[in-house]
Amino acid sequence: MRRATVVLLIALLGIIFAMVAANYGERTSLSPLAKAYVERVPQELGAPNVITGILLTYRAFDTLGEVAVVFMVAASIGLLLGGAPKRESAGEVDADHPTQSTEIVRNGADVLVPLIAVFAAYIVLHGHLSPGGGFQGGAVIASCVLLVLLARPQYRIELARLSLLESLAGLLFVLVGVAGIAFAGGFLDNRVLPLGDFGALFSAGSIPVLSVLLGVKVGCELSVIIERFRT
Repeated sequence: MRRATVVLLIALLGIIFAMVAANYGERTSLSPLAKAYVERVPQELGAPNVITGILLTYRAFDTLGEVAVVFMVAASIGLLLGGAPKRESAGEVDADHPTQSTEIVRNGADVLVPLIAVFAAYIVLHGHLSPGGGFQGGAVIASCVLLVLLARPQYRIELARLSLLESLAGLLFVLVGVAGIAFAGGFLDNRVLPLGDFGALFSAGSIPVLSVLLGVKVGCELSVIIERFRT
């Protein structure tokens, strides 16, 4: 009876997915809202990457809220796992003397970590020109930190410094937003800085600055989460 029920549910799900696939039609033109964004972002914000322009200007307040959620996750994990490292029982690995990684992992990390760091910087700095941005770059930075911890288990992250850097990045992000109220058209208005030449690295107003601050903040928060889970 149970097997028959499972088969029936799978069959119903198959029918549903088949109906969705049969009725799917690829959009051949932009919706009115998407068309408005595609036209307005390059003209008003000077950013070739429409997605980054939206996320760091028109919806920058939502982006700030999303980063705040990541901060609350990091703080909650720190509250739950932030105690002193436990000593393992006899016969198990001592927490103060972790197992060393293999030579392949260490050498691989020595080669890949600088490349990943450069790639993360590229993603953050070119977020207004090409796919990428602060959030994506911050995640890549955290992956770089994870690789370092895998290759060097004895390495300890300075959580106090990371927390200070993360808080400073968040404060500067808000201050740039407030500057938009005073010197431009509203909170987090990127025109607080000159738009520059369209497509240039130093262009799109304050969007590159916000992208860097966002990358630092996200990278620090995710790195703290990684360190907390390790300890």
